[in-house]
Amino acid sequence: MSATNTAMIPVITVHGIAAEPGVTPAPSVYERSLIDSLAAQSLPEHIGVLVDGNRRWAAQRGLSTREGHAAGAERIIDFLGWCTELNIPRVTLYMLSTENLKRPAGELSGLISVIDEFLNRLVASRVGPVNAVGNIAMLPQSLRATLEQAITASTLPGVQVNIAVGYGGRQEIADAVRELLRDAAAAGTSVQELAASLSVTDINQRLYTRGMPDPDLLIRTSGEQRLSGFMTWQSAYSELYFCRALWPDFTRVDFLRALRDYAGRNRRFGS
Repeated sequence: MSATNTAMIPVITVHGIAAEPGVTPAPSVYERSLIDSLAAQSLPEHIGVLVDGNRRWAAQRGLSTREGHAAGAERIIDFLGWCTELNIPRVTLYMLSTENLKRPAGELSGLISVIDEFLNRLVASRVGPVNAVGNIAMLPQSLRATLEQAITASTLPGVQVNIAVGYGGRQEIADAVRELLRDAAAAGTSVQELAASLSVTDINQRLYTRGMPDPDLLIRTSGEQRLSGFMTWQSAYSELYFCRALWPDFTRVDFLRALRDYAGRNRRFGS
C-alpha cells in the first residue's frame, strides 16, 4: 500500500493502457458504452465481493504472497472508486476468513499488515463510512485497533464499505444463535418457548450484517465458482457472478460486464 510496497508490483495492462494497481485510466469508448447501457434502477444496491486470486497473481510473477495481497488491496481502492462513480451505495469485501486465520504465521502476518495499511488508506480516500463484518474478537489486537479507528474516522457520506474480517458464514450463524439463546435466557424465556416463537427475523437481527439489506450481487474472481462461506445466510437470493480474472487483474470492464449481466437477470426471489 505504501510507495515502497507498490513500487515492486508490475504494471497491469488494461486494454492496452498501462495501469498499476491503484491507478484507473479514463474510460475507453467501450467502457463508456457499457456505462451508458446501465440504467440506474438496474444497478445493485449491495455488492459482495470475494477478492480472490492474489496469491496466484503473485506466484505467476515471481513475487511474494504479501506483494500479491498488496496489489489486491490497491485494486480494491480502484473498485470502490468505480462504485462511487456509479452510485453503488454498499459494498461488502471478503478480506479475511476464519480459515485464513489458520494460515502459517509468516503468511498471516503479511496479510494482516496489508489489511492494516489498506484500512488507513481507505480512511484517507474518504470513500464513505466503514463497517466491520465478522467476529472481531478473533482478530489480532493491532488489526482490531486499526479497524475500530477506521470505523470511527470514516463519517463522510458515500459508499458504505463493509470489511469482512474474521468472517465465516457458519461461524456467523452459530454466533447469531448463541446470542439468541443468551437473550432468551436473560429474558427468562424457556427453550421450549423460544423454539415455538423462533423466526427468520430473529436470526437476521443477530447476524454480523444486522440492519443491512442482503447483497443483490456477489462477485468472485479467479475462476473459482463457490462462495467459501461468504454470506451463507444472506446470499439465499443473491445473484452470483464468477469472473476468471485474478483479483489484481480485475478491471473496470470486468466490473461493468458483471453489472450488465446482473441487469439482464430476472430476479424471482424464489417465486
